[in-house]
Amino acid sequence: MKRLLSIEFQKIWKNKASRVLLLAYFVLLSSIALVASIKFSFGTFEIRIADQGIFNFPYIWHFNTFVAALFKIFLAVVIVSMMANEYTYGTLKQNLIDGLSKKEFIYSKFLVVGSFALASTLFVFIMSLILGYSFSSYTELSIVFTDLEYLLAFFIKLFAFFSFCLFLGILVKRSAFALGFLTLWFIAEQIIYWIVKFVILSGDDKHKNFGDTMIKYFPMESMWNLSKEPVTRFNAVKTIENAMGGAQNIKDYGVHFSEVSIVLVWTFIFILTSYYILKKRDL
Repeated sequence: MKRLLSIEFQKIWKNKASRVLLLAYFVLLSSIALVASIKFSFGTFEIRIADQGIFNFPYIWHFNTFVAALFKIFLAVVIVSMMANEYTYGTLKQNLIDGLSKKEFIYSKFLVVGSFALASTLFVFIMSLILGYSFSSYTELSIVFTDLEYLLAFFIKLFAFFSFCLFLGILVKRSAFALGFLTLWFIAEQIIYWIVKFVILSGDDKHKNFGDTMIKYFPMESMWNLSKEPVTRFNAVKTIENAMGGAQNIKDYGVHFSEVSIVLVWTFIFILTSYYILKKRDL
C-alpha cells in the first residue's frame, strides 16, 4: 500500500497544476478561520461574527464541515486530471508493462481518493478544535465531542464524491470532458426531479411526495443530503425568525444511517464500475 501511494503522490506532486490546486484547497479550508475576524459596524456599534456563537461547540462541527465541503471541487479537478494524465502521457500502459496489475492500479487510485478525504477530515477536525477552543462559550469535553458524526459524514461525502470523479475520469479519459459530465449529471438530477414532481405527478395528491423521495437516491443529491445547511440552525438566525414572526424551524439537521447507506452503496458502485471498465478496456 505504501509503495502504491508513493507512486501516485509522486505523479501528482510533479504536476505543477495539481500542486497549485492542492495548496489552494487547503488555503481555502484555512480561510474558514477568517470568518472570526469579520466585523460589521453600525455607527458606534460593532458586531464580530465569531462572538455570535458561530464557532461554539458543538455547532462548529456542523458549520465547518458544511463550508469545507463546498471547496471539494478543487480536489475533484486534481483527481480527474490525475486519471486523464495516465492516458495522455501513457503512464497507465507503462505501469502495466512494469508489472502493476489493473487491480493494483485501480486500488492505488482509490487509496489516493481515500487519502485526500482523510487528510481533509483531519485538517477540518484540527482547525475546528483550535477555533472552538478560541471562541466557544462551551469547552466541556462532553460538549466539545458532541456531534462528531458530522465529521464522519464529511469524510464519506468527500470519499464518495472523489470516487465519482475518478469513475468519470476513467470513463471519459479527458479531464475537461469529465468535469463537464459531472456538471451535466448534477443538472440532469435536478431536471428529472422537477419533471417528476411538477409535470408527471402534478395534481396527484396520493404520490405528491414521490419526487422528494426519489431524488434522495440520486448520487449527487444523496451526497449533499449527508450534511444539511447549518445556517438556519444558528441561534442568531432563529432569533431573527422569531422576532419577525416567522414559522418555527423544525428542520432535521441530523446525520442518518439511511442517508449514509445510500452514499456508501453509490461509492461501492463507482469503485466496482471503475475496475470493470479498466479491466475490459483495451489499453
